[in-house]
Amino acid sequence: MATERKALPVIDKTRCTGCGWCVAVCPPHVLSLAVANWQKTATLHDGPGCTGCAKCAVRCPFAAITMRRIPDPDGTR
Repeated sequence: MATERKALPVIDKTRCTGCGWCVAVCPPHVLSLAVANWQKTATLHDGPGCTGCAKCAVRCPFAAITMRRIPDPDGTR
C-alpha cells in the first residue's frame, strides 16, 4: 500500500539564492532551477511527483522552503 504525500514544498523566491542544494537532495527529482531576470531560483516542476519527504526544506541553508499541508480529498482535514 503506497503512502500518500501530506505536504508540498513552497519556495520563497525572495529567500532562494539558487544554490541548488534542494535540487540535489530531492529523491524523486521534482525540483529544478529556473532562471528569471538573470537570477536562479528553485522551482517545483512536478507537484504530482513529489513524495512530500521534506528533504528539500531540511537541506535549504536559507530557510527558503516550507512544507504546505495538502487538504485531504474527503475534506476531513
